Amino acid sequence: MQSRKLWLVTAALMLVACGRSGPPASAPTADSAEPAAEAPANDADASQSATAAAALVTDEGAGAPNTGRFRIGLDYQRLSPTQPTSSAPDQVEVAEVFWYGCPHCFHFDPMVEAWRAKKAEYVNFVRVPAVWNPLLQLHARAFYTAEALGKGAAMHSEFFKEIHERGNSLDTEQKLQEFFGRFGVDAAAFKTAFDSFAVHAKLQRADELNRRYRIGGVPTLIVNGKYTTEGGQTANYEDLLELANVLAAAEHAGK
Repeated sequence: MQSRKLWLVTAALMLVACGRSGPPASAPTADSAEPAAEAPANDADASQSATAAAALVTDEGAGAPNTGRFRIGLDYQRLSPTQPTSSAPDQVEVAEVFWYGCPHCFHFDPMVEAWRAKKAEYVNFVRVPAVWNPLLQLHARAFYTAEALGKGAAMHSEFFKEIHERGNSLDTEQKLQEFFGRFGVDAAAFKTAFDSFAVHAKLQRADELNRRYRIGGVPTLIVNGKYTTEGGQTANYEDLLELANVLAAAEHAGK
């Protein structure tokens, strides 16, 4: 009975965490949702924090691309200033911010995979895990651990299925270790990757991107570090991906 109650609490947290963020005043942002957030320790950290805070979402139409039926301020926003990407200069980056525990991300993921198979060649797709509370951080570490072990492609959709179809919340390191074992990863190899500097560095980068993008809900798409749109902003997920195509094409045309 106690384990069932724990699962119900975890499931409730999942629903709250990935829901539509709503107006900025009440939205759970990366800054406000971390209960143990600390003040910058030095001037360099303070400068970085100020830079991240400057990445405010705007809905100004000036300079917006021609996106047809999609409207800036309603279906998507402009990030100001534009954020740097990790993609090559001749590519347009489309980043998905997601969480394995989010049911919306779970339903969106097969559509993303189908979209990836037919996206334009100039589009570089990347995933960025949401990290605004300890459970999300644990799942983000699992995502980067799978990447580090060369299991990312094999395990990505399985993380979603394990949580949403099999009812295993993967909310402890031990559960994750056992889950990785199904994919041929022994306990020692898992622990080494899970605690590695490389994985820790990627988690820090994900946290920085979450702040710069002002993530308040998932799934969210970021197009070329310039435009942001959430699942609840468009009529459906098909429109969300079509909007990404339109914005990516506009960015490509401007290169």
